[in-house]
Amino acid sequence: MLPELTAVRYVTPLREGGSLPGIVEAENLGTYVVKFRGAGQGPKALVAEVISGELARRLGLPVPELVVVQLDPVVARAEPDEEVQELIKASAGANLGMDYLPGALGYDPVAHPVEAELASRVLVFDAFVENVDRSWRNPNLLVWHGDLWLIDHGATLYFHHNWPRAEAMVHRRYKWDDHVLKPYATTLPAAAAELVPQLTGDLLDEVLALAPDEWLAAFDFETADAARSAYRNHLLARAAEPSAWVPA
Repeated sequence: MLPELTAVRYVTPLREGGSLPGIVEAENLGTYVVKFRGAGQGPKALVAEVISGELARRLGLPVPELVVVQLDPVVARAEPDEEVQELIKASAGANLGMDYLPGALGYDPVAHPVEAELASRVLVFDAFVENVDRSWRNPNLLVWHGDLWLIDHGATLYFHHNWPRAEAMVHRRYKWDDHVLKPYATTLPAAAAELVPQLTGDLLDEVLALAPDEWLAAFDFETADAARSAYRNHLLARAAEPSAWVPA
């Protein structure tokens, strides 16, 4: 399981996020950007955050620490916005927190060139998890202390929004025409040769074990383990045929 913390103070909403994430202070005095289970995307977005974020971390890509944040709506009782209040009331219990990087800048592909090796590895990873949300319009990248950080993976793994059709989508090609790092990703074959062999059943089991049972069992499957098995089978089958999805 991911580390679990209790929220002690709701600091402020982040209105640039479509799902109204918020900055929350936890019992360890750390601050986290929290994505709420009561948002429109529901638990599936949180599952995608865990699976893709922790997979990226194990592949050596920079992702802020992820935690489960237990939320009692009373901590936000002073929030004046009724929409935010309703969201928090609908999100009592376990939510997804990402370590807040104070002072981080939104990524600008003109101002922040990225070395070819890192850009290529990010692009291969995004192709594997079918990340539709790393475009120049919405990079979901931060620059913090001069380093690139990957955030917001709730839109990955979108096959899980229609499990009956998931098998037909296993080898779907990745549309990378507007990927924000495409101009810098000039070593894709080497990146794929490095990352694809790491996409093993053991690695997927390790990552899937981190997703809370209550999020996995909230949809489509009778048990959390049945959900884990479905994700594992789909992702392993995709990893087995990289020629179908690695950008070329």
